[in-house]
Amino acid sequence: MAALRYAGLDDTDSEDELPPGWEQRTTKDGWVYYANHTEEKTQWEHPKTGKRKRIAGDLPYGWEQETDENGQVFFVDHINKRTTYLDPRLAFTVDDNPTKPTTRQRYDGSTTAMEILQGRDLSGKVVVVTGANSGIGFETAKSFALHGAHVILACRNMARASEAVSRILGEWHKAKVEAMTLDLALLRSVQHFAQAFKAKNVSLHVLVCNAAVFGLPWTLTKDGLETTFQVNHLGHFYLVQLLQDVLCRSAPARVVVVSSESHRFTDINDSSGKLDFSRLSPSKSDYWAMLAYNRSKLCNILFSNELHRRLSPRGVTSNAVHPGNMMYSALHRGWWVYTLLFTLARPFTKSMGAQEDGEEEKRGRMCEQGTQFPPCCFSVHLQRKG
Repeated sequence: MAALRYAGLDDTDSEDELPPGWEQRTTKDGWVYYANHTEEKTQWEHPKTGKRKRIAGDLPYGWEQETDENGQVFFVDHINKRTTYLDPRLAFTVDDNPTKPTTRQRYDGSTTAMEILQGRDLSGKVVVVTGANSGIGFETAKSFALHGAHVILACRNMARASEAVSRILGEWHKAKVEAMTLDLALLRSVQHFAQAFKAKNVSLHVLVCNAAVFGLPWTLTKDGLETTFQVNHLGHFYLVQLLQDVLCRSAPARVVVVSSESHRFTDINDSSGKLDFSRLSPSKSDYWAMLAYNRSKLCNILFSNELHRRLSPRGVTSNAVHPGNMMYSALHRGWWVYTLLFTLARPFTKSMGAQEDGEEEKRGRMCEQGTQFPPCCFSVHLQRKG
């Protein structure tokens, strides 16, 4: 009650008075949620009335919302020269049961990345997104950052990554976002990224393995492997292995692997049903760009499933996601034929445009797993196979 008196909210309704050990909080979007410090969980419903509430109106005159060094929102009263972590508008909340979105809500092809995270406060969460300088990686990173998370854009091209950081900061100058070098076509670069990240001594709550190439001519990386296989699968596999200890220490945490429905149109077994390693990194004579992409996406799903089996008992979940059929992106840039096909199909596909606020970000969404994460969760569609 001392905190309530400090914020000028001590004159409360007895019905809305919280039980001992509970605290009322708000998200950046104005939704109210409740923290139970005894059981270390949060929930949207008031623990006594079962009602859900949202903030009504703007901040009072002279008040300003700020974010501290840990990403936590606090409020400054410039007139009385005081600060508080309690939103002064909590005295004027309104019931909002009918329209409050839940994490089990269904999403469709017109849902944006910002809408997916609406009402979630990701302050204090650390997120790494690979290939985040453009496309769905950028929209994912932007949505995380604008909802309070500390986001690291892991990219090969630092000039484009820095541009992406500037675009996000242009939308919210207090966003905690930075870029780090990661070239998945070079395993040494993956190792250097992991070392640099660990040197920051921060947690890792969400790792989004998004970067990919498509339609490339046959080439070998400096590690001697076919490029599509290494960039789309092996580089991410190695990255997760190097950061596995950080993920486990940060539990509850999650790994999200961006795969594709095209994984259905290939096989990596030989005629006897055994794994054929030569199909994963084929020679030039056995290479077909589309099959190489499909096989890499199948590897993504197999990897995600096994990772979940191994790490879920330790509080780390792994999920594979199909971002949408024929989503228009820059993946087609490897060959002019693919560019032509994507251009012809564009009127019938999803759009990536940032001006559309992240159109068509991750269609399916992953429900919250564990009470430590609400309302701060990242949602992706479960694509578990067998």
